[in-house]
Amino acid sequence: MKIALCFIISYSQKLNKEQIWIDWINPNKDIIQVYFHYKDYSTISSGWIKSKAIHPFCIKQTSYTHVVPAYISLMSFALNDCPENQWFIFLTDSCVPIISPFKFRELFFENYSKSIMSWRNAWWNIRFCNRANLHKLQEEFRLANDPWFILKKEDAKKCITYSQRNSTIFDIICQGPIANESIFAIILYSLHSLHCVISSVTHATDWSKMSSATSPYVFKYGNKEEINFITNFLEKNKYTMFLRKVDPSFPDTIISDILYNKDEKYIITLHRRIKLFMLEYYYFLRKNTLFIAIFLFFITSFHYIYNIFFVV
Repeated sequence: MKIALCFIISYSQKLNKEQIWIDWINPNKDIIQVYFHYKDYSTISSGWIKSKAIHPFCIKQTSYTHVVPAYISLMSFALNDCPENQWFIFLTDSCVPIISPFKFRELFFENYSKSIMSWRNAWWNIRFCNRANLHKLQEEFRLANDPWFILKKEDAKKCITYSQRNSTIFDIICQGPIANESIFAIILYSLHSLHCVISSVTHATDWSKMSSATSPYVFKYGNKEEINFITNFLEKNKYTMFLRKVDPSFPDTIISDILYNKDEKYIITLHRRIKLFMLEYYYFLRKNTLFIAIFLFFITSFHYIYNIFFVV
């Protein structure tokens, strides 16, 4: 069972904090796969990103307001590349992790059977704003979801299948701008799965001080105000794992302190290590139930036959 980190880097074609990501992934490299959807492979400067780039045939043309095909392509590629992928986490070049590798692993084994995506009814006036062409849909389908979230394998498959079997309505929605902030809630609602989704924020974002008309605040300085926002957001949102948007100039030392030092005393407690071990052990038992049953049957049969023929 693995996690697919699905990056969409169609602009600069690099990560603002690549080394932070590499160091953060390493402790969980046994369960993490990385995939990049890009624009032009030949202009990618990072060897690490090139080694994780999806096949050029899978690249879809995107723009700031039309990016849904990249989501679908990433999920399709990751599913075919590694059938063990259970979580599909969508990220941008300006995202960074803000929980420790230990806590991330713990959250995964606690929630691998669930999708985590904040959603609600559309809050904008659909008569004046054509986002996702919601004005063309019945009222119950006028939904909104966070653009960056986590889907479990089963829901990822549903999204891919829906895009193929319901291509007409799928295309109508995607022809509207910023469809990625509605389409996934609509699909899961249509398939009677949305009520099973954990409606919670996975990517901390500050919309109170927007950097443009459509973009949230960009974290640049690592000052007290920014650190307090991150800390408070984590305290209030138990499923938050990442931060966006982070400028390349944001101090790496601040990110490392949030990832490792602030959480260190919290993660090294014995009972949480035992808890994580039991979560992984429980998953192992579920995955190998048939093998264990056959093994126990063999041992029991051997013991029975031995007693009959060899015990006087």
